[in-house]
Amino acid sequence: MKYTEIYSDRIRALRREIDSADAVIIGAGAGLSVSAGYVYTGERFDKYFGDFAAKYHFSDMYSGGFYPYLDKETFWSFWSRYIWINRYAPIPNDTYDMLLKLVKDKDYFVLTTNVDHCFQRSGFDKRRLFYTQGDYGLLQSSDPHGASAHKTYENKEIIRKMVLAQGYEIAEDNELLVPENAEIAMRIPTELIPYCPDDGEPMTTNLRADDSFVEDKGWYRAAERYSEFLREHENGKVLFLECAVGMNTPGIIKFPFWKMTAQWPDATYACLNCGEAYAPEEIREKSICIDSDIRRILSLLVR
Repeated sequence: MKYTEIYSDRIRALRREIDSADAVIIGAGAGLSVSAGYVYTGERFDKYFGDFAAKYHFSDMYSGGFYPYLDKETFWSFWSRYIWINRYAPIPNDTYDMLLKLVKDKDYFVLTTNVDHCFQRSGFDKRRLFYTQGDYGLLQSSDPHGASAHKTYENKEIIRKMVLAQGYEIAEDNELLVPENAEIAMRIPTELIPYCPDDGEPMTTNLRADDSFVEDKGWYRAAERYSEFLREHENGKVLFLECAVGMNTPGIIKFPFWKMTAQWPDATYACLNCGEAYAPEEIREKSICIDSDIRRILSLLVR
């Protein structure tokens, strides 16, 4: 059988599993957002961070996020652009919309390591989402103890002020624009540096990088809703739909999905990934693995 025939058979098999499942549990990794247009290198990086690349000699947004800037004004110049284009500006394409179309009439839940909030922005029910690794749209204290323990803070308005102060404009749809002949600053005004309203410490991003990451009340509520969803469906016909999850943090999505597929009597595991679509031998007969770009797979599934 030719590869194209195998591919088509697997697409049809997966669509049957989605349609017949009592519940669909989506596990989403970084590759899903990459297919949605959130590319951290190349033209998109050059457009918004060409000045940082020239001065600090890094070539992608991810590396820039770890650069040891010498002052908070420069740190927040970089991070305000980074947050705005990856959290508030329009999602580049309809990848998430296609995924929602597949499951909107199902009993579903989403577990994701992505921090760009694309699921909720695309219309997924926020009570069916668990963002385990943080949110670009939140800040936390850099010393989250005492008065700021378990607290996060919405950042849209302060981030907006930061990017405008650098010389950018923001369109009605939140697209970040460079005015013609504008000189873009690489520092924000000192008065815009954010400090925690509860403990007075400098604020930072709410992203899981070390043990100072804040799991706020919303995080714990989402974790409990996810646990309850699993308890309710462990004896039903369940599809674990893993979308573009790599091996950076396999203990969050991939390994638990394998384990539950093996243990639950009527569970099926689907792995959609370009170059890393596989399942262990123990669940091979209960798995559908499709090696292709997730956007292409979704476009075929929603036809």
